[in-house]
Amino acid sequence: MAVLMAFVVLCTTMSFTVNMHYCGDTLLDYALVQKAKSCGMELSTPGENAGCDLQIVKKSCCQDKSVTAKGHDDLKPSFTSIDLEQQVFITSFFYSYAALFTPQTVTPKAYTNYTPPLLFRDVQTLDEVYLI
Repeated sequence: MAVLMAFVVLCTTMSFTVNMHYCGDTLLDYALVQKAKSCGMELSTPGENAGCDLQIVKKSCCQDKSVTAKGHDDLKPSFTSIDLEQQVFITSFFYSYAALFTPQTVTPKAYTNYTPPLLFRDVQTLDEVYLI
């Protein structure tokens, strides 16, 4: 379950871009990390044909599209504006939690070496007092 939750957090916080190359209405290539490969049918730029006086502008049938999915960046809570009551609560919580792990002093028991006196008569049976 922990691995699944870590995977969900990773996927929701990660941003990624899908680059696609269309020629007409047909998807020819897509890429996640790098730019999509071109089909080679793009028109030349006007600067390449500098020797020609006549330039015919033709619309290219190819186009590149990018789809970007942005992740969440607000996973860390902001602790810049904590009021006095919250500071007291946090301080007392950590103090009491740390007190759970401090070693306790143990007082020696004085009656461990003491042996009880011998009974001559069983007083509870004589007085008929029984614990229930």
